Amino acid sequence: MIDASDVIVIGAGQSGLAAAHALRAAGRSPVVLEAGPEPVGSWPSYYDSLTLFSPARYSSLPGMPFPGDPDRYPRRDEVVDYLRHYAKDLDADIRTGHRVTSVRRRDGRFTVQVADGAELTAPVVIAASGAFSTPHRPALPGLDTFTGTVLHSADYREPGPFAGQRVIVVGAANTAVQVGYELAKVATVSLATRKPVRYAPQRPLGRDVHFWSIALGFDHLPIGHLLRNPPHTPVNDDGRYQRAVDAGQPDQRPVFTHVDGDTVAWPDGTREHVDTILLATGYRPALSYLDPAERGHHKGISTAHPGLGFVGLEWQRSFASATLRGVGRDARYVVHRLLRRLTQPITTGQGR
Repeated sequence: MIDASDVIVIGAGQSGLAAAHALRAAGRSPVVLEAGPEPVGSWPSYYDSLTLFSPARYSSLPGMPFPGDPDRYPRRDEVVDYLRHYAKDLDADIRTGHRVTSVRRRDGRFTVQVADGAELTAPVVIAASGAFSTPHRPALPGLDTFTGTVLHSADYREPGPFAGQRVIVVGAANTAVQVGYELAKVATVSLATRKPVRYAPQRPLGRDVHFWSIALGFDHLPIGHLLRNPPHTPVNDDGRYQRAVDAGQPDQRPVFTHVDGDTVAWPDGTREHVDTILLATGYRPALSYLDPAERGHHKGISTAHPGLGFVGLEWQRSFASATLRGVGRDARYVVHRLLRRLTQPITTGQGR
């Protein structure tokens, strides 16, 4: 059976919910397809201690402020609860357990195939499956022969199981440092990095860094599409992380040069036994339902197909594009552009 709609949104995490909100505000009734059991995106799968680096006042989607003290830094489970309530109040057709396997365009409409065999069609599709669903596992030297435990930060929950171990955390961004910091309280931990960890003060001049980012206009600058190789984001730090790393808890080293069984070789020639290698190496967009040639975009508008848009990709339009505070702005932009196309003649193969 084929189900027809005017707009299909793929994903019901923060990106899909923001897109659905923008569509509802424009008078549309989108169908939102979510692979998981509830509309909260990837948040429940993150590690237990995850804390936002933006205060609650800067961590909300359009139309619903984050509850509680606006100056506190919400934890993972608070974000999950917030998204649950947001979806409930959205008044949108959200269908959970609907994993999209392919999107094809023909004769001016898209056909969206779901894993259970169902098909939906619409002239407009928004890919909002997010930038944090597919763990990135880089090809590090000898990693495939390591006989200890290799896991991605997506599989990490809390430090207890690693007590007494020798652990290497690969990465230099917020997740690597935050996980390495808490693991170092129960294990011997090294951060293995290609570049030294960089830090940014959490509260310069007594105000959270996001206040300054917004006040100075950086947060809103639509320059993400100009950055083919986005800059390495520094670690937001209230001082504890840099103090811990400088004290060697965890220490920081260049990435290992080779792995032999459970032995790791470092660039200085030393070798040692390691129990666990934890990859805090980020994620890639979950866009497997689109052919690689169809994933290109300009500010979230597809360069391959009219009527196809993207929401929630890192540096899509700005520094904040993949965040709770920034995704709503991008969603409004993309929805406006896509709906405008519905009232204009379009031709197959039209780009941006």
